[in-house]
Amino acid sequence: MPSKRPSWTLDPDMDGIDLDPSDFGCSVALKRVPNGDIFSASRAGDVDRLRYLLETGVNVNARDRWDSVALYYASLAGHLDAARMLLESGAICSEHTFDGDRCHYAALNLKVRKLLKAFEARPPPLGPLQGDLRETFLNCEANRAFLEQSENHFPGTGIGSSGASNYDHFPPDVTFFIHGRPIEAHRVILSARSPFFKKKFESDWKDRREVRFSRERLSYPALYSLIHFFYSDRLEISVEDMEDLVRICKVCKCESLETTLEKELIHQKYAEYKSLRDADNSQKRFILQGLSLPEEDRLPAAMNQILQICLANSSSEHNMQNGGFSIEVRIF
Repeated sequence: MPSKRPSWTLDPDMDGIDLDPSDFGCSVALKRVPNGDIFSASRAGDVDRLRYLLETGVNVNARDRWDSVALYYASLAGHLDAARMLLESGAICSEHTFDGDRCHYAALNLKVRKLLKAFEARPPPLGPLQGDLRETFLNCEANRAFLEQSENHFPGTGIGSSGASNYDHFPPDVTFFIHGRPIEAHRVILSARSPFFKKKFESDWKDRREVRFSRERLSYPALYSLIHFFYSDRLEISVEDMEDLVRICKVCKCESLETTLEKELIHQKYAEYKSLRDADNSQKRFILQGLSLPEEDRLPAAMNQILQICLANSSSEHNMQNGGFSIEVRIF
């Protein structure tokens, strides 16, 4: 049975958006869709059906055959309570992203627009596993320094930690240098999430603690964003760096992420950014959660792979102690 989530309530930080209980009345009449999917439930404002679907693990940022997300339909129909439920479940509404702009511009009334604005620049929520591993990544001094620099450019990325590096338990065991700038990482995470890194750590980079890239076209922000995604299942990247990231995903054999990014690039090409008509792509951000990818390409599946290898190693050691035949399984 799926685990029950807390009751749906507005975050106390949103008291300032000037909404009262009467505001949660809908602008379009509600109806029930007992067998509807997340799109029809959002379009109808059926919060009971929507709650059930979200609690069973439906991807809140999935697209339908018209390339629309559930939040777009809730906003278009003026269903404030349904929109709130989707947002609290991690629906992406940031302006200057394709889905975010559609929701902001399609919002039927000011109440929905104010609610969307209240969630603007709030990073999608991370689960305990994703949050802890993200902290492991950001406890590396070089990684934290770049994120703090990005935070100055994109307020709201949410560093979410004390700011001090802590190598007591999980020190990085490999450092990549791109144009002289470092990214610190852990072989075990990169190997579990990318066939390219796994092969490299078993061959060319086997005994190297530093890897220096000399290619002029290799983008530091793009590679940083991909490695950050490996740890957190959350991708945040400037639109101007997305093409570089697609090329890196192709090399790293991250096929589902590559496909998703290629589709988003098409959206970015044709999206009309009304509020940033004269701005360049460095001021626009794309956000992606791991839930948008197939289950086998998400962080929990990678961690399960690591666990299985560790169990195999443990079993091998036990067989050796008991005089049995064993095959060594290495993990990097």
